[in-house]
Amino acid sequence: MLQCADRAGGDTVALTQEFLAEMLGVRRTSVTEVASRVQNAGVITYSRGVIRILDRPALMRMSCECYQNLLDQSAALK
Repeated sequence: MLQCADRAGGDTVALTQEFLAEMLGVRRTSVTEVASRVQNAGVITYSRGVIRILDRPALMRMSCECYQNLLDQSAALK
């Protein structure tokens, strides 16, 4: 979600649960479960294929270190 938002240039991205599941190589039900938890925590809103990040720092804390590593690598290439 964070990478998609970065590339979209904002905090709202159009991603279906089916597409997220395909990108991540997991079942759609897993995406639904995690998206519900993150939404219940007040970090995102999710409705009809549109994800809006409400609390980016919280989402970054919930993500693995991979996202920060990607940011660091991108910065090193510039």
